Amino acid sequence: MKQLITDPWSNIRDRYPVASKHTAKVRNFTNFGIFVEIEEGVDGLIHISDLSWSKKIKHPAEFTKIGEDIEVVVLDVDEENRRLSLGHKQLEENPWDVFETVFTVDSVHQGTVISANDKGAIVSLPYGVEGFAPGRHLRKEDGSQIKADETADFKVIEFSKDNKKIIISHTRLFEEDPRATKARETKKADSEAITAKRNVKKVNEKLEKTTLGDLDVLASLKSDLEKKEKGKK
Repeated sequence: MKQLITDPWSNIRDRYPVASKHTAKVRNFTNFGIFVEIEEGVDGLIHISDLSWSKKIKHPAEFTKIGEDIEVVVLDVDEENRRLSLGHKQLEENPWDVFETVFTVDSVHQGTVISANDKGAIVSLPYGVEGFAPGRHLRKEDGSQIKADETADFKVIEFSKDNKKIIISHTRLFEEDPRATKARETKKADSEAITAKRNVKKVNEKLEKTTLGDLDVLASLKSDLEKKEKGKK
């Protein structure tokens, strides 16, 4: 029966070229993405990582519902295997280009803990972005731990645009990075070693000059003695 109908995948690249935008209908969820129908007989997959630039979505049900329309952009066309790779976040510019200038290392931002466990906490930061604070960086100055739903200031200690990752710390607001302390101590020790080396060099040069001066005095004394000896003769 299908041979009586025009194959919807014929000329698929002409109708759905890469980077073209379309409206699709959500048909099914999986743990790794959303299956949508872009037209009858033509389905595509939106991978879960291509739903949002800033939000970490654990399951597609957090983002949309079955039967709803969703705007998509074509990322890749596999005509042989009849697969369309689609994206949703690509409809907007990558906000991480802007985040890179906002969440610079050592900058401080207010955040609210969304969830926390033994490893650390997910923190909601300004502009809808999320950061991760390792467990040891949730300690307050009084020794207690920041808990879920608590709001506090956090310092950015690592930023990765490629991995869409922001590592933050509350503890660093009042406690120095041990690595920075070690680096400073190492630099100080190196500086002291260089100074000591220069001082030793100066002392050696002074001793050398003194020794040469003594030799000159002895040579002059010897010359005077020889002259006197000749005079006697």
